[in-house]
Amino acid sequence: MSEAGGGRGCGCRVPLRASWSLVAATAALCLVLATSVCTAGAAPMSREEKQKLGNQVLEMFDHAYGNYMEHAYPADELMPLTCRGRVRGQEPSRGDVDDALGKFSLTLIDSLDTLVVLNKTKEFEDAVRKVLRDVNLDNDVVVSVFETNIRVLGGLLGGHSLAIMLKEKGEYMQWYNDELLQMAKQLGYKLLPAFNTTSGLPYPRINLKFGIRKPEARTGTETDTCTACAGTLILEFAALSRFTGATIFEEYARKALDFLWEKRQRSSNLVGVTINIHTGDWVRKDSGVGAGIDSYYEYLLKAYVLLGDDSFLERFNTHYDAIMRYISQPPLLLDVHIHKPMLNARTWMDALLAFFPGLQVLKGDIRPAIETHEMLYQVIKKHNFLPEAFTTDFRVHWAQHPLRPEFAESTYFLYKATGDPYYLEVGKTLIENLNKYARVPCGFAAMKDVRTGSHEDRMDSFFLAEMFKYLYLLFADKEDVIFDIEDYIFTTEAHLLPLWLSTTNRRLSKKNTTSEYTELDDSNFDWTCPNTQILFPNDPLYAQSIREPLKNVVDKSCPRGIIRVREESLRSGAQPPLRARDFMATNPEHLEILKKMGVSLIHLKDGRVQLVQHAIQAASSIDAEDGLRFMQEMIELSSQQQKEQQLPPRAVQIISHPFFGRVVLTAGPAQFGLDLSKHKETRGFVASSKPYNGCSELTNPEAVMGKIALIQRGQCMFAEKARNIQNAGAIGGIVIDDNEGSSSDTAPLFQMAGDGKDTDDIKIPMLFLFSKEGSIILEAIREHQEVEVLLSDKARDRDPEMENEDQSSSENDSQNQSVEQMLSLSQAVDLVDQETPENPLDSHSESSAPADTEEAAGFSPSEQILSSTESHETTSLDGECTDLDNQLQEQSETEEDSTPNVSWGTKAQPIDSILADWNEDIEAFEMMEKDEL
Repeated sequence: MSEAGGGRGCGCRVPLRASWSLVAATAALCLVLATSVCTAGAAPMSREEKQKLGNQVLEMFDHAYGNYMEHAYPADELMPLTCRGRVRGQEPSRGDVDDALGKFSLTLIDSLDTLVVLNKTKEFEDAVRKVLRDVNLDNDVVVSVFETNIRVLGGLLGGHSLAIMLKEKGEYMQWYNDELLQMAKQLGYKLLPAFNTTSGLPYPRINLKFGIRKPEARTGTETDTCTACAGTLILEFAALSRFTGATIFEEYARKALDFLWEKRQRSSNLVGVTINIHTGDWVRKDSGVGAGIDSYYEYLLKAYVLLGDDSFLERFNTHYDAIMRYISQPPLLLDVHIHKPMLNARTWMDALLAFFPGLQVLKGDIRPAIETHEMLYQVIKKHNFLPEAFTTDFRVHWAQHPLRPEFAESTYFLYKATGDPYYLEVGKTLIENLNKYARVPCGFAAMKDVRTGSHEDRMDSFFLAEMFKYLYLLFADKEDVIFDIEDYIFTTEAHLLPLWLSTTNRRLSKKNTTSEYTELDDSNFDWTCPNTQILFPNDPLYAQSIREPLKNVVDKSCPRGIIRVREESLRSGAQPPLRARDFMATNPEHLEILKKMGVSLIHLKDGRVQLVQHAIQAASSIDAEDGLRFMQEMIELSSQQQKEQQLPPRAVQIISHPFFGRVVLTAGPAQFGLDLSKHKETRGFVASSKPYNGCSELTNPEAVMGKIALIQRGQCMFAEKARNIQNAGAIGGIVIDDNEGSSSDTAPLFQMAGDGKDTDDIKIPMLFLFSKEGSIILEAIREHQEVEVLLSDKARDRDPEMENEDQSSSENDSQNQSVEQMLSLSQAVDLVDQETPENPLDSHSESSAPADTEEAAGFSPSEQILSSTESHETTSLDGECTDLDNQLQEQSETEEDSTPNVSWGTKAQPIDSILADWNEDIEAFEMMEKDEL
């Protein structure tokens, strides 16, 4: 996802579409080479070593490409562990990942221009002949419009671009007569029916043979698509129009981009992840620069570079300003809500955002590019590869790594922009890790788990299309490439399109004067390149000074001389640094020290407070170092407390008529009050407290006296709520989440922490229920008035004698019908528990209910087990909640209105409706967590 065609000159004012060679040439004049991570200074890499590494890249490509051709061709991809081809329909389905496969020899087409970049012109000519002879684009198969565009259409156009270049040179491809372009045009027409929507946004999938909506097509019923899926078409479609003169392709791609622009959230200027292709409503309202959105931003800037249309640059600048204002928290890039951009939507990042530093280089914003890239490199040094997702404290969230090339891409462009040999060392590390951990006899295998080093039988086509291209170019000198790479722009799949297309068939290249744009106060947002004296200050250690505060952000790998400076300052009488164990969030002096250290507090939607350090905001380098040490101490302290205080989940069991123990709700424990694992369970009827939040003295003590009080989460500490209901005479308390739609099925449980004071005065048990589980109790109260529950460490066996006695004495049919409905409800709860997906690419639910031998009786008495796949420590300060899954699993509350709310003020729903609601919630959660690409 990168660019080879933007110009940056030292003291120049040149068009952005000028040659990239100015970047490397002038940056070398403006920037003295920086030092490496662990040494005082690193000498430039010798020409011999660069050649050796370049040759190593060539050998690695031969290993991957040769095994594909020997063991897999004409299949779409190679399965490197079993040494055979992956053919759609012949292997077990992998879900959306297989939508890239269309029985069109995907890896061969995706690798065409890589062969030329790596100076394998004879192999390229043979490959083109194979494509023309063997590839069929009329297969009865449903494919992703997005993947087919960037991989196949882009591969054909990239191959055509270099084929005509080689033909002009007069040695190779003399027989070529635009055959690849004709195939690209054929494929373009096959994709056009996907745009048959009122909005102009394409359907996410299409049948290559039958198109959309026909019964044989088996597609056309989808309503949603990701922003990147609809917004990553303009380069390939415009190039196809410019090459062929058929303007329809560029028209359709422009219309889709125009619609996305008009649907941006106007106050934040951000776009969501998923949009309804018919109504234009945002389905997922979280926004970031990773999966689902990434290449939309990339193509806005590159469309300006390739097509020369100022409106694309204006749009990109508007979005970029919003990204840097809300999403960028250097060195982190965290998703936010488009309507509430100051509110983080998650506490983890996905690997696809690794392309963004490279895009920032094209933009000319070098400092944050260096910061984010360095942070990512530190994660790689810890895990050998970049996990599919990792948390803000750099722990694994999703452990897979399908050999993604985005980090190599950004490494290449940072080296081109700075000339800093540090990035050559980074590239060398990537090569070593690939050979050491991913190389297998039949190619390179994706990592199933970066923590264990286990492999997956998968080698995606983008590995050959992008990874080897960027690594080779990183170590290649200009004479090592047989053509001028600066004359081309890279697509998101690293396919090469010639910049001369900007002056060809420009009938559609008109400035958009009808759209509204935000007035931006940023001097960098010019339509010509910035002066590199601004980008690269005349400081020999500029790049190193940006990286230095970040180099140990993940691990303590290098000694730091700054410690000696701190020791000297302490001897001179300076105040010692704030330690994590001494920190108090209510101490104004401590908060001021945090600010000085560049540490800021982020208030999360679930009530927690998270600490994030911005080293560049620290008052001095010493303060930045103190801030890093403070953050590491806080993480360790939080982890230690987590291990000491982590409690298993508890159970709330409805035992009164007509439930008789069938309904068991998973509850979060408290770190204070009666410990249900050491004492007998608490049994009693429930009653709502007034005020409902329980944050002041209760006005209805007679209602809760001797009962279990129901209180709502929020507005005060959990311990305060417990004291208020205890003073009113309650024998226990159940706190119900105030985030509507939250559920233990889609969010990890957390335990309620104290308020930092002595909580020994709290003697009653306290449990926490998410909104969905709490609404079941509230609905039962509405239906039956008197509801008795059992608070325990695990569910107890129901009393069959009491149930039979009650059932035999019941003569009210409507009451029996109600029993059946609630019984079905409990079965629906069990059903959801058992069907929670385990694949983290599809969802990331952390709780599951094991099957039980007594399930035929209507409910499972076994307790629900919380499964923690990975520990994530975050620094939580509010003292109110501590996630059982190490406090950092994402709450599935990215959209306030994304899940249907359970109402307890209306008539009970029929079972079909209840089941539909629960299934919709699970599907929504799966969609949120799915790898869109």
